[in-house]
Amino acid sequence: MARYMANVITGSRIFFSVLLLFFPVYSIQFYIAYLLCGVSDMIDGAVARRTNSANEFGAKLDTVADVVFVAVAMSKWLPKLSVPGWLWGWIAVIAVMKAFTLTAGFICKKKLIAYHSVLNKATGVLLFLLPLTLSSIALKYSAVMVCAVATVAAIQEGCKELFNA
Repeated sequence: MARYMANVITGSRIFFSVLLLFFPVYSIQFYIAYLLCGVSDMIDGAVARRTNSANEFGAKLDTVADVVFVAVAMSKWLPKLSVPGWLWGWIAVIAVMKAFTLTAGFICKKKLIAYHSVLNKATGVLLFLLPLTLSSIALKYSAVMVCAVATVAAIQEGCKELFNA
């Protein structure tokens, strides 16, 4: 059973992400499900390494769980936020940079490559925390920090892909 534990934890992120769809944003149930998604994302890899059960399926399942979580969380929070145009532009630039890196990696290595650098992990943590800070820090301020770190992470990832191909 231990060899499947990491995948069960990752699968729970998909389950809790779907639950988010049924709870109102800012409700206690929403925050509990949201936090459980975050905890599962933090521990699934560690559990896989500790139980020596890390594998390609688990890595792909983790990516799927991340995409589901982000898509659901964004679909719930974005309609509640007033996002300034400059922020949309900055997010678009980051997305284009990430897409370029993924495309370059696929062309060079014939597979999709995602780097788990410290800056990428920091971006993920900041993105996860951002919605939790909205009641105390205005989006226009907190988003600058997140986007700055995400931009540097995207540049680092692009340089790594281009110069270590």
